[in-house]
Amino acid sequence: MKASIEKMNGLSNGLSVAATLLLVIISTACSRKAAEVAPPPPEVLVATVVPRDVPVLHEGVATLEGFITANINAQVQGYLISRDYKEGSVVKKGDLLFQIDPRPFQASLDHAKGQLAVAQSNQTKADADVKRAINLFRNKVISDQERDTYINAASSTKANVQAAEAAVRQAEVNLGYTKITAPIDGIVGIATAQVGDLVGPSSRTLTTISQVDPIKAVVNVGEQSFTEFITDHPDPDEREQHLKGLTFDLRLADGSLYPHKGKFYAEDRNLDPKTGSIRMELTFPNPGNRLRPGQFGKVQAIVKVAKAALVIPEQAVTELQGNRLVAVVDSENKIAMRPVKLGERSGGMWQVIEGLKPGEKVVVQGLLKVRPGMPVTVKEWTPPAEQMASTRSPSATNP
Repeated sequence: MKASIEKMNGLSNGLSVAATLLLVIISTACSRKAAEVAPPPPEVLVATVVPRDVPVLHEGVATLEGFITANINAQVQGYLISRDYKEGSVVKKGDLLFQIDPRPFQASLDHAKGQLAVAQSNQTKADADVKRAINLFRNKVISDQERDTYINAASSTKANVQAAEAAVRQAEVNLGYTKITAPIDGIVGIATAQVGDLVGPSSRTLTTISQVDPIKAVVNVGEQSFTEFITDHPDPDEREQHLKGLTFDLRLADGSLYPHKGKFYAEDRNLDPKTGSIRMELTFPNPGNRLRPGQFGKVQAIVKVAKAALVIPEQAVTELQGNRLVAVVDSENKIAMRPVKLGERSGGMWQVIEGLKPGEKVVVQGLLKVRPGMPVTVKEWTPPAEQMASTRSPSATNP
């Protein structure tokens, strides 16, 4: 019995030791697992909010149009007998484009000249009759009533001559309209009528000519931007001078920058009530006719310089349900999401109107790795060289 009790005590002590060892092993494994689960704070790139003078760039989508666009129409009715230009070519003012069969109009002119000759002959006879009638009246051979009859007849023949002369001029004009010439220098389009077609004033446009050097770029400016511009420049004369002093860049559809600068040309008299925008026209030199009407591009210009503006990189801004937010790193290197009110964009930077103070740090890269209250490891963000140049140089042109 005693031996059995001692054996049981030994077994109990062994189990206690084993249990203790098991607890130590489990505790060590858990501490290792805990150490593996708690990674270091994520690293983010931050930018410090500092005031600086920033060129404010505006941009807009532009449609290119001919500086002058002329629709070519027939002024008289007749059959086309020739097309005298190469479609899509450059023509000069006065170059022959189409010719209408001139024979009916030449006949009308000849007839009008004949009628004029008859009227002139009648006037010559009537003038002679008036002279004789006056002499007879003075000699008391005819009455004053007969004299007046001759004078009135002479006046009537004079009116007939004037009408005949007008008919001749009209016939000459109509004959001239049979030669359809270019009214401006420019590029002429594809013809919509062919030789043998009957054309006239009610027919469709025969072709179109566009003067493309310079060429116009049409931009629709929103009402808000227009109102802000008027507020910044309330004096009409100063506003006009400011607009004339602006230069514009044109970026083409393939992303390339057009090598020539544009100038302000005109703005419309009213805003479009349907779109709430106003039409503005710019002109660009177009040597070699590189640009054509109908092309699209993006125009850009520096419209002003914002003094001591707070700016942050565009990458630092996120949108959530229509609100713009930035991730701010506080003094304990923890994240706080903050709504901001933004102004103009400029060279990859965004002006902050409300929500941030000078010296605060915002996350530029690593936004997907953070959430409010999370500690982070910060590292200063370095902007690209071209972005630095565009935000520091007021002479840059990129809206």
